[in-house]
Amino acid sequence: MAETAEKIKDVHLAEELSNRYLSYAMSTIVDRALPDVRDGLKPVHRRLLYAMRQLKLDAKSGYKKCARVVGDVIGKYHPHGDTAVYGAMCRLAQDFSVRYPLVDGQGNFGNIDGDNPAAMRYTEARLTEFAMALMEGLNENAVDFRDTYDGEDSEPVVMPGMVPNLLCNGSAGIAVGMATNVPPHNLSEICDALLMIIDNPEVTTEPLVRKIKGPDFPTGGVIVDSFQTILTAYEQGRGSFRIRAKWSKEDLGHGQYQIVVTEIPYQVQKSKLIEKIAQLIEERKVPLLSDVRDESSHDIRIVLEPKNRTVDANLLMEHLFKQTELESRFGMNMNVLDSDGVPRVMGIKDILLEFLRHRMSVLQRRVTYRLDKINARLEILSGYLIAYLNLDEIIRIIREEDDPKAKMMDKFALSENQAEAILNMKLRSLRKLEESEIRQEFEDLSSEKGELEALLADEGKRWTAIAGEIKQIKEKFGKKTALGRRRTDFAEIAEDVEVPLEALIEKEPITILLSQKGWIRCLKGHVSLDEEFKFKDDDSLQFALHAQTTDKIILFDTNGKFFNVSANEIPSGRGFGQPLRLMIDLSINDNIAAMFVYEPKASYLIASNIGRGFVVDENHIIAQTRNGRKIMNLADKEISIFCKKIVGDMVAIIGDNRKLLIFKMEEVPTMARGRGVSLQKYKDGGLSDIQIFNESEGFSFSRNGGIKTETDLLTWLGHRAQVGKLAPFGFPKSNKFFKE
Repeated sequence: MAETAEKIKDVHLAEELSNRYLSYAMSTIVDRALPDVRDGLKPVHRRLLYAMRQLKLDAKSGYKKCARVVGDVIGKYHPHGDTAVYGAMCRLAQDFSVRYPLVDGQGNFGNIDGDNPAAMRYTEARLTEFAMALMEGLNENAVDFRDTYDGEDSEPVVMPGMVPNLLCNGSAGIAVGMATNVPPHNLSEICDALLMIIDNPEVTTEPLVRKIKGPDFPTGGVIVDSFQTILTAYEQGRGSFRIRAKWSKEDLGHGQYQIVVTEIPYQVQKSKLIEKIAQLIEERKVPLLSDVRDESSHDIRIVLEPKNRTVDANLLMEHLFKQTELESRFGMNMNVLDSDGVPRVMGIKDILLEFLRHRMSVLQRRVTYRLDKINARLEILSGYLIAYLNLDEIIRIIREEDDPKAKMMDKFALSENQAEAILNMKLRSLRKLEESEIRQEFEDLSSEKGELEALLADEGKRWTAIAGEIKQIKEKFGKKTALGRRRTDFAEIAEDVEVPLEALIEKEPITILLSQKGWIRCLKGHVSLDEEFKFKDDDSLQFALHAQTTDKIILFDTNGKFFNVSANEIPSGRGFGQPLRLMIDLSINDNIAAMFVYEPKASYLIASNIGRGFVVDENHIIAQTRNGRKIMNLADKEISIFCKKIVGDMVAIIGDNRKLLIFKMEEVPTMARGRGVSLQKYKDGGLSDIQIFNESEGFSFSRNGGIKTETDLLTWLGHRAQVGKLAPFGFPKSNKFFKE
C-alpha cells in the first residue's frame, strides 16, 4: 500500500485534460488527417503503398488479394482497423475519386453511384506506374526512415515523390480544429508551372495560374468561375469553384430532342442525383421535364426528356443547375503539413516551391548514395587490377602463406575489403577477358563519379537535372496519354441567369379553392365559381379564384402578413387538397383574410377591423420565405380583414353601425409597413366592408336580388376618418356591399 501511495500524484483535472486533448489533436493533425506537402500522402496511404512495394506488387507483376495487403499494413505499419485501411485502399483505386490512381484494382472497388466495394477477400490489387514513380529512389537513401509502431521494422517518413502527387490527386481530411480540401489538377500543367519556377524563381502567382488553369477533376465537368476568382483562390490557398455537369442536346428528329448529361461534378453520387431529379419531377418542381433515365455503362449517360419540343434546353438546364447537384461547389482549403511537419494554409506557389525543395533534397541524397556505391566498387576494382598485375605472386601467397589476407595487405598495400574480394574471386575470373572487362568498368565508373561530383558541386546543374526529371514525368503521364488529357473544361458566366418561372412551367388555366378550415387545392380549367364544390363535412368554401399555373398567388392573413405560393405547387386532382399550413408558416391563431393573383405594378388598400389602413404597392407584398412578410402592425384585439386592389379613385367604407363614408383614394397614404391611418371613425363596432370605385361610375351594392349603382355621392362624400351617413335605402342588412 505504501508503494502504491508513493506513485499517486495530485494533478489539476483541467490542466490534465488540456494536455491530453492537445496530444490527441496533434496526433490527428499530423498522423491522420493532413497530407504532407512533399508527397501529398497521409500516413495510411504512405504505409499502404510501401507495404505493396515490399510485397513486390509493382505495375508489371501479378495481382495479390487485398486482404493480404491490408493484413501487412495493419500488422507491420498502421495500428488501425482493417475496414478503415481497406476503405483508403479502395479510394486510391477509384478512377472517379482519384485523378491519377495509385492502386490498380481487379474486382469490384465501388462505383460512382455510391455502391460499396466488395469484401477484401474478393478483390486484388497492385501498384500503378504513377505510384511507382512516387516511390522511385526509396532503395537509394532518398528519404529518412523511422521505426514502425512496434519497433520491429522501419517505414519511410515521406516518399521521394518524383510526381507532384499533392496537386495531381488532391486530398481531403478533417482534423481537430482544422481541415484540408485540395482539388486534383492536371499533371502536365503542374509540370509546366514547376519548370517556370525553375527558370524564374521570382515568378508571381498569376503566370503560374495561367499555366495550371485550375482544377482537373477525375469526373470532368465544367468550372464556371472567372480567371480572377480562380487566381484569388490560389493566391490565398482558400476559395471555392463552381462545377457544372457537361451536357449536350441530342436531336431525335421531327423537332424532338433530349438532353444527355455525360459528365457530372466531382464527388456527386450519380444515383442520388438521378433520385433528386426524379423527385423534383414527381413534386412538379420542374414541370417541363417529363422523365429522367440512367443509360450509363462505364461512361456516364443521363438522359433528360423535356415535356415537349418547345421547351428551351438552356433555360431548363439553368433551372436544374439551381435545384440539383448538376451544379456543385468545391471548397478549396490547401491546409497541409510543410516540410517541418507544421500545418499551414499555402498558396499554389508555396506548394510548388516546397515540392521543388524536396526534389532537390532527394536528388542530393540519391547522388550521394550512388557516389558511395561507386567508391566502394572502385575500391574493389582497384584491388582486382592489382591482383591481375601480380597474379603469380598472389597465387603463391594464397597457396603457401598461413595468413594470406594479411600478407597480401602488407605486400601490395591493399585494404581489407580489397584483400577479401581477391580471396573470394572464382578461378574462372582469372581469364584475360575478365581483366579487360574490369578495366572498362573501372573507367566507366570513374567517369560517372566525376559527373556526379560535378553535379553535387553545381546547384545550376542540379536544377537542370530536376527539370529533366519533370520533363520525363510530363512525357510519361502528360496530355498525350489517355490518363493525362485534361478532363475538366472552363466556361465563364458573367452573372447568374435568372430563369423566369413562366419559361419552365406550362401555362394552363386552373381554379384555386381555399376552404374555411384552411385546405387548398386546384382544379384544371376555369370552373364556374358559382358551382357547388365538395368539402369535408364541417368545412366550406372561403375563397375561389381563376389563375394560370404560371401565376404567383398572394395570401394576406389576419396578422397583417403576406405569403406567396406558386400556383403550380398547389395540389390538384381528387380529394380535398392539403392544409395550407404545410405550404406556409401560418400561425395557428391566424386565418386568411384575402387571396388573389399577383399582378405587377398593382397597389392594394389593406385595412383592419377597427378601421385603420394604408396603401401598399406590389413590391412589398412579395415574401422571400415561407415565414411570410409582416406589413401591417396591429394593436391588441385588432386583426387585418381586408386587402382590396385599387381599381379607382374613390373609397366607399361602411361600418357595423351602417354609417357609409366616401372619400378620395389619394387621402390614404402609401406605406411599406406600419399601422396605417384612420379610415372611418366608430363609436361602437368596427369596419364592415370596403369598395373602391371610379367617381364617374359610382358605387354599387346588391338590392332586391339585383345590383343598384349609386352615382349621386354627395350625401356620403367626406374626408378620411369621419363618421359618415346612414347607408342608402335598400342597402343589405349584412352591412356588406354584396351578399356573401
